Amino acid sequence: MLCVGLALMLGLRIVPTLAMAADTPPIVANWEGTLDPGAQPKKRIVVHISAAQDGSLSGTIDYPDQDTSGIQITAITYKEPTLHFECSSIQGSYDGTMNKDNSEITGTWKQGAALSLILKRTP
Repeated sequence: MLCVGLALMLGLRIVPTLAMAADTPPIVANWEGTLDPGAQPKKRIVVHISAAQDGSLSGTIDYPDQDTSGIQITAITYKEPTLHFECSSIQGSYDGTMNKDNSEITGTWKQGAALSLILKRTP
């Protein structure tokens, strides 16, 4: 009888964890793209988006080619399939649309000039 109770307790702990993972929005991931500002060198950008237990989104931006990381995303909204985020410290924003298989976001990065930016999900 003790084994059945223990198995039931373990089962109840696992089920909510699996349910939470299934509810994770498809936007939660690491995304990488390349900015091409024309006369200046191309610049890789990595966007990290995560979700808190309450479902609120947060994130950071890295520029690997400039050894810059951890720039805070100050506002982020995702309503399938549309993503919008802002970074007040660098006066940048992004508006994009995710494709049907949740592997790519096509949009526009604005930081002074508007540049096309395709973000691809990274493993």
